[in-house]
Amino acid sequence: MRHYAPRSRLATHDVTNQPEPASDRDLLAGDLPLREALQREAPAWVAERLVPLGRETGSVRVQEFGEAANRHSPELCLFDRHGRRLDEVRYHPAYHELMRLALEGGWHAVAWHEEGNGGHQAHIAALYLLTQAEPGFCCPVTMTHAAMPVLRRSPEVEGEWAPGLLASAYDPRALPAGEKHGLTFGMAMTEKQGGSDVHRNTTRAERDGEGWRLAGHKWFCSAPMSDAFLTLAQTDEGLTCFLAPRFTPDGERNAIEIQRLKEKCGNRANASAEIEYRGAWAVRVGEPGRGVATIINMVQQTRLDAATAPVGMMRQALDEAWRHVRQRHAFGRPLAEQPLMQAVLADLALEVEAGLALVLRAARAFDGDARGEPHETALARVLPTLAKYWHNKRGPGFMAEAMECLGGIGYVEETPLARLYREAPVNSIWEGSGNVICLDLLRVLTRHPESIEALRDELRAAQGMQQDLDLALAGLEHDLALPAEELEPRARWLAQRLAQGMQAALLLRHAPGEVAETFCRSRLGVEASPAYGVLPAGSPLAAILARIGD
Repeated sequence: MRHYAPRSRLATHDVTNQPEPASDRDLLAGDLPLREALQREAPAWVAERLVPLGRETGSVRVQEFGEAANRHSPELCLFDRHGRRLDEVRYHPAYHELMRLALEGGWHAVAWHEEGNGGHQAHIAALYLLTQAEPGFCCPVTMTHAAMPVLRRSPEVEGEWAPGLLASAYDPRALPAGEKHGLTFGMAMTEKQGGSDVHRNTTRAERDGEGWRLAGHKWFCSAPMSDAFLTLAQTDEGLTCFLAPRFTPDGERNAIEIQRLKEKCGNRANASAEIEYRGAWAVRVGEPGRGVATIINMVQQTRLDAATAPVGMMRQALDEAWRHVRQRHAFGRPLAEQPLMQAVLADLALEVEAGLALVLRAARAFDGDARGEPHETALARVLPTLAKYWHNKRGPGFMAEAMECLGGIGYVEETPLARLYREAPVNSIWEGSGNVICLDLLRVLTRHPESIEALRDELRAAQGMQQDLDLALAGLEHDLALPAEELEPRARWLAQRLAQGMQAALLLRHAPGEVAETFCRSRLGVEASPAYGVLPAGSPLAAILARIGD
């Protein structure tokens, strides 16, 4: 179908000095740092398989799906016209198109089909691209991906549910699992009285023949149209993990009642619900009384995804700002040629490149863990924690700065920056808010010293390459030696510094010198600033900006 340009000659004025309408882009081909990181970290097949996805996610068609899925929020349908209980959430067709793109591409399952052979790197790179189409729908993609390690804790459960999870198919119909081409998974853990303190959960599970019956309320259930939910409930042995399917073994709708959908700040394309188990049928997963130890296998996976999503969102915001400033003129020349704007955009570009390097290195650690490599196993325990904390702390300010590059038009809903700004806090809250993540880091320090030693090895590999990093590493060694009672109040600083140190080490070892040196000086040196656009004197702005792409 031929597309005609919108009319620029209007009744009272001509539309000038505005960017051209959006056109199809290739998000892989146009992202030099991504291509370089994949070449460095992943087997060759990963980049080859991502080629069609890069074109799809950058297409006008898919970008319009993302906008439509946000404008038309999910709708709750509790009953049919005759008063029978449905408990269904209905989505706009654009949401289904996005889900089809991800699941029919197999990006929710590639980590398990290619485990130890770059599968986790493929999943993370794909999530980074998919997020640039629309972040919210990636939530059920992430949870479906992350459910696999939990299923493995019970071979019978894995045998029944893994084939549907691993299928490269999207089937949104409300049917029993055995009648569907592909399955999605959700999660329902937190309750009103406890939040992240899940040991305070009051939902109860009672034996019922070969299964269990759940009774209780869940404050947050993500993706309530999933085919099965991993959940926590109390038994006589203690908090235990269960799988609650949408349909019981006899084909009846399970007694999982949706109370309401959350009206969220952002994440509007994705539904989040309060649910109530009214004697819902479930099967136990993992050992009784070991619910947290079982579900943590899922949380570790979702945390890496929650560290990756903000980097994808930042890349999308950077692209929007970069496209605008190259076509918009002010005070006699393009914004992109003005030194102060160049400093802002270069600083944003550094943040994206550093974040991308860290999440792909963490994904490689996951693949190394699958191969049984002790160093990579140790890194896989700590890198997602650092990346999730720090990338999400940097995200909201990043989106605000990108908005400023566009001016007033960046603050309206017709550009993606407004929804990216609303979306920015969510990954910092879900899967453990900032304080929870930092406390987890302290637990790693005490319980898994091998992880900190592996991190030290990675940092030492860049020692002597840049003075600001060397000084930062010396400060880290001082902090790591502090008594526990002194370290807890400084846990956020420790998480920040370890994350920045790891980013700096990766860039010094692998990125162009202009990028690595400027990153170290602007994040670790005496001229470091919490505001974007404050770069040290003499920073090579042109060299950094050249890596953003067209």
